[in-house]
Amino acid sequence: MDNLISYCCPICGNTDINSIGHLNGKPYCRKCISFKGEEVEHKRSYPKKAPIHLLYELSPEQKELSDKLVKNYKNGIDSLVFAVCGAGKTEIVLQTIKAAIEGGNHVGFAIPRKDVVIEIYSRLKEIFKTNKVVSVYGGHHKELEGDIVVLTTHQLFRYNQYFSLLIVDELDAFPYKNNSVLKSILNKSYTKNCIFLTATPDWDVLSEFKKPKKEILNLDVRFHKHPIPVPVFYIKKWIFRYTCLLFHFKNILKSNKPLFVFTPTIEMCEKIYKLLSIFSGFGGYVHSKINNRDAIISKFKKKQLKYLVCTSVLERGVAVSDLQVIVFDADHYVYDTSTLIQISGRVGRKKEAPDGQVIFIASKITKSMEEAKENVIQSNKVLQNML
Repeated sequence: MDNLISYCCPICGNTDINSIGHLNGKPYCRKCISFKGEEVEHKRSYPKKAPIHLLYELSPEQKELSDKLVKNYKNGIDSLVFAVCGAGKTEIVLQTIKAAIEGGNHVGFAIPRKDVVIEIYSRLKEIFKTNKVVSVYGGHHKELEGDIVVLTTHQLFRYNQYFSLLIVDELDAFPYKNNSVLKSILNKSYTKNCIFLTATPDWDVLSEFKKPKKEILNLDVRFHKHPIPVPVFYIKKWIFRYTCLLFHFKNILKSNKPLFVFTPTIEMCEKIYKLLSIFSGFGGYVHSKINNRDAIISKFKKKQLKYLVCTSVLERGVAVSDLQVIVFDADHYVYDTSTLIQISGRVGRKKEAPDGQVIFIASKITKSMEEAKENVIQSNKVLQNML
């Protein structure tokens, strides 16, 4: 028993006696028992060139924030970038990544969800063409080392004290949010500096960054200086929610614009797809149980599909030009404020198509719906004051 009381898990830092077991005379942690696999041995890295290949200039606001992040990195100050959806968070960390690599350090880019890991990996591979960029996620971890490692937060257990710079995107997303084990593993994975990127931080995160050697940085406008599309509510009862959905679905497809139809559950996702496929066979559906969703999303981006019915698995990370969004049953309890803000933020992200429709179909207006709409309105007011 004394061994259990004094035991501290070397992986997640757990000391809770109720979460510690005993096997063959040795204690083990039940909280992080699933985090097993090859761990990376820390090797000294050497300075190397890291040219940035970007086909466009940063906005003045992005450039100012980029310079501040580099300064904070060199001074050992952690940064929380609180930026509206579509502000260009990835672009503003590029100079800091460059500084870290050219200083002979390892860089990690951690994201809770695999789909976004794949998206960010593809982008960074094109931007840092002469450097080694690898992606690591469940079922994809044969190659673990590179100048930049893009990985899910679950895979950070492999990198104890490995990264000099760790960038964490969407820290408010499942499964990282409110997960003490993942937070402990994350804190053990870097040695010098961490940058958190989010459009919807919670109060705990904001409070954490009011401490010394930490700073909150704001980016309140999108890089293209256009307003964020404001959600429009359609409140309908019973079957009229479906007729409302079909009306907007047909109109958007007539405009030849790509469409996401968000649904709150897997069952509803498949049900709505069956309904919409009667009127158009050029669509698909995506949720967490779909194994080949990467291929489906790729077909959608190539315009081989006109629409996707999806769950909140696509609420983050995916950027499609001229995308339109319908949220069906937006009053469902799974749609909290941050989720609805993220979903709304899928629209109008591209400079060539900064506008679009965000439609919430529900049987009643919830607090989350109101707060999400107000968040967009307030962000647009900041833009108006700047212009």
